[in-house]
Amino acid sequence: MKIVVIGGTGLIGSQVVRTLTGHGHEAVAASPGSGVNTITGEGLKEVLQDAQVVVDVSNSPSFADEDVLAFFRTATGNLVEAAGAAGVGHYVALSVVGSDRLPEAGYLRAKVVQEDLIKQSGIPFSLVRATQFFEFVGGIADSATQGTTVRLPAAGVQPIAAADVAAVVARTAAGEPLGGTAEIAGPDVLTMDEWVRTGLAFRGDPREVVTDDEARYFGAKPGKDGLLPGPGVELAETRFVDWLPAN
Repeated sequence: MKIVVIGGTGLIGSQVVRTLTGHGHEAVAASPGSGVNTITGEGLKEVLQDAQVVVDVSNSPSFADEDVLAFFRTATGNLVEAAGAAGVGHYVALSVVGSDRLPEAGYLRAKVVQEDLIKQSGIPFSLVRATQFFEFVGGIADSATQGTTVRLPAAGVQPIAAADVAAVVARTAAGEPLGGTAEIAGPDVLTMDEWVRTGLAFRGDPREVVTDDEARYFGAKPGKDGLLPGPGVELAETRFVDWLPAN
């Protein structure tokens, strides 16, 4: 099949393209660098010609509430329109576990808007919701740092390796549309403060991680279960403690 991967040069997209190509598909990595811009619509008609599947793993360059909402609303609207006109038969998008439970989080609120546009498009679809990636541990620490202290809540998390996410997205793209949402997560339930503390300690980062349940995550207080997957989640095999030494 011809499968177009929007965001195909990023952390997830590049691995999805590589996996699909290895399985004999024509996987096209689409990004602004290749002349495909979902905000302006440039290149969408051309890249989607004869495509059976489109995979959207793109992300907003800014996580500010208004910016990220504008990005997903505009990009998804343009992509849905172009995919429909091209006769694409399967629309796959990567989203976030807990998006619909934390409306006060601007980023997650924007992901719900993206999901709704896809659901309403009339195109057969699959939504893959993933938990936080192992690769984000440093960025989460940085966003919560005040001086030499990192303040994070003891919110439940079940982080996952990006490679495991990419494998599921690629498999989903090559399969039949789900017509709904699937959740994927790592094998271990941790708390956000514990997860980040482990990551920083392994890398010799001197910052102190302080448990603060008033601390926010993308503007939200996730609580004990706000970021955890529900029943029926697919669990990946890679554990954070095993991933750390190689990364």
